[in-house]
Amino acid sequence: MDASDGFIRHFRTLSRKDTALVGGKNASLGELISTLDSEQVAVPHGFATTSHAYWQFIKANGIRDRLEAAIDHWRQGKTNLVDTGHNIRSLFLGASWPGPVAAAIEAAYHALGAMAGVDDPSVAVRSSATAEDLPTASFAGQQESYLNIRGAEEVLAACRRCYASLFTDRAISYREAKGFDHTSVALSVGVQHMVRANRAGGGAGVMFTIDPESGYDQVVLINASWGLGETVVQGTVDPDEYEVFKPLIGSRGGVVPIVNKTCGSKAIKMVYGGEAETDAPTTSVPTTPAERASFVLSDDEILQLGRWACVIEGHYGCAMDIEWARDGVSGDLFVVQARPETVHSQRGRPGSASEVAQTYLVREPGPVLATGHAIGTAAVAGQVCHIASARHMDRFVDGSVLVTETTDPDWVPLMRRAVAVVTDHGGRTSHAAIVSRELGLPAVVGCGNATRVLHPGQDVTVDCSRGTSGHIHAGQSEIVAQTLDLADLGPAHTKVMLNLADPAAAYRWWRLPHDGVGLARMEFVISSVIQVHPMALLRYDELPDGDDKRQIARLTAAYTSKEDYFVDKLSRALAALDFKTNEYARLLGGTIFEPAEENPMLGLRGAARYYSSRYRDSFGLECRAIQQLRDHMGFTNAIVMIPFCRTVEEAHKVLEIMAGHGLARDLPVNNQERLQVYVMCEIPSNVILANDFAAIFDGFSIGSNDLTQLTLGVDRDSSELAGLFNEQDPAVKWMIERVITAASSTKTKIGFCGQAPSDDPTFARFLVGLGINSISVSPDSFVAVKRNVAEAEAARARPGTPNGT
Repeated sequence: MDASDGFIRHFRTLSRKDTALVGGKNASLGELISTLDSEQVAVPHGFATTSHAYWQFIKANGIRDRLEAAIDHWRQGKTNLVDTGHNIRSLFLGASWPGPVAAAIEAAYHALGAMAGVDDPSVAVRSSATAEDLPTASFAGQQESYLNIRGAEEVLAACRRCYASLFTDRAISYREAKGFDHTSVALSVGVQHMVRANRAGGGAGVMFTIDPESGYDQVVLINASWGLGETVVQGTVDPDEYEVFKPLIGSRGGVVPIVNKTCGSKAIKMVYGGEAETDAPTTSVPTTPAERASFVLSDDEILQLGRWACVIEGHYGCAMDIEWARDGVSGDLFVVQARPETVHSQRGRPGSASEVAQTYLVREPGPVLATGHAIGTAAVAGQVCHIASARHMDRFVDGSVLVTETTDPDWVPLMRRAVAVVTDHGGRTSHAAIVSRELGLPAVVGCGNATRVLHPGQDVTVDCSRGTSGHIHAGQSEIVAQTLDLADLGPAHTKVMLNLADPAAAYRWWRLPHDGVGLARMEFVISSVIQVHPMALLRYDELPDGDDKRQIARLTAAYTSKEDYFVDKLSRALAALDFKTNEYARLLGGTIFEPAEENPMLGLRGAARYYSSRYRDSFGLECRAIQQLRDHMGFTNAIVMIPFCRTVEEAHKVLEIMAGHGLARDLPVNNQERLQVYVMCEIPSNVILANDFAAIFDGFSIGSNDLTQLTLGVDRDSSELAGLFNEQDPAVKWMIERVITAASSTKTKIGFCGQAPSDDPTFARFLVGLGINSISVSPDSFVAVKRNVAEAEAARARPGTPNGT
């Protein structure tokens, strides 16, 4: 124990065992400083007032009896929550500091200044309740923090306000809901050196050691904005978002496993207030155009934070929610808070006996009215209730969709009454996002225009079921929820893999016991993330002035070159590109580069595009992206799939071009790192010349849709011919059997990609009987296919059971 009668403790003397003494937040800071210094995790020094100081303050001012009486009156309905909170806070704000407690705080503050070589250091004064930051309850923002506090008197005043904030309306309501005794919870105050994130070049934000929506535990999610970090926490800014793949952090060879980089709008930043006594300690100001267009963090800084996050998570043994800041003067990074994550920590690991997956299907959704970050994975329908301020929460209609600009802890009682939350501002680590997750509410945050385009009483459907992007649709659609029980899914020899039309949705399926991703279609990445025709990036100067050119300039503003934008975005996902000319023409700047084709399904698509004079330069960008994915980011297990390869000659041309762009298949020598190239088997010529294609490629993936279309001569998009399109037609099954037999004889890997195994168990038995290596299906079909495959393998193993159908 420090001196001063135990009223203060320096962070360096604390550990997480001291939660009852200094609260979860301050105990955690002490733990970081005292145990992780050897890991070079930088934490600003400071001190904490103890629970003894709080109880001494309570006793000296005779607060306890009046506090208990106020709570009893509220519970009995004699007073409302607003008046109760105001009266209790007044008890604290009007109280005086006991002399010994004040002296201890002043002495510790001056010692902190001496450490920094200044008389009155600028400090952050943060609340840390003895019941907060537990794995079962986040207490997110329930008590107050005060930034840029300077001078001993101002520190004492801020500490008093922190004590009072233990009884804000939201804190009283939250503790009551969680079953905590109001008079048994003490409050500690942490006083910590301010990181000069307000200075030019300074920034701050939040990071989670898991994906906060799905609980996927192999990534670190980082949000970042300019200035002090309160804008990210409060959700008043749309921050940058970065994701780092944890297993590859620290890999040799300069690997940079940053799997997502999104430049947020970052319209404002919080900085220190003026020097006059009447000035507020902090204020928000607009960011410059250069700041809005730039990433806050460099790749090296992203990796440093990612490594720190892993170290902290490893030390605590659970997923963590961490706040960080960068000093604008020194450029140094610091961790300023760390607490356990509170939502997914309550779920079991995949494979537990009770493991289930919930899926949602929105049938016939109306037009999209607004989009933003999806929080949660559910979908709901309801009526819009627009509330501009928490002061107007009495106007909210229970069971409505809450639409507002942003939320803070005052909104929690109202959020409990909503079926969904929609905000204009905020990222995935904002208050609205964190609380919505804890309440189990679907939310769409950071829409930008929700309060303008959604009107009170309007029927809408809020859909967060399709990945990281949430959509608000017009009208109340039918929503089908399905619970997938994973407990009885046993192992199978045949691999069952996932097809992902939207790679951004990959995390939400991580709990499925699948064998990997069979095909990640990049149509979504190009149309929804990249949004620009690659030739429009290569020949930007040739584009006519207009909306397309202006939008391309805006999208690529954070990149050194427009080609780098394409390569960077594309390399963040595993790719199998197969656009038709009409699909490419819809991209920004695409119409002037694509020919008009009568039948795009049989036109310039697949392998033919890669060596075409129209598209060859664009294919070079794709090759650069694959090279970056493997060599720079470390994903050496990524396999390239060549779609719609009509002839053996085409195959040689494509492979030659790839080698010219650094994608030679014979290097490096290590078999695990050797680039593998598969071919889609979707044309009869692929089957007829299967042995020749097997001599060129490492594997086949049977694309049953196109193979059926071209074997039967049926346009799969024609409603008139829908009855003829049948993957189980004898001619199609002959094709499938022929190519699987050829692959087996040449020891070439082969998989199947299509819907038939989930629709009909006999088709799964047919494929298993032929010895297919893997079957790739959509996530919603996975459980059915896994069961069908297991049953087929069991039937195949029984004596006297025929293979096939």
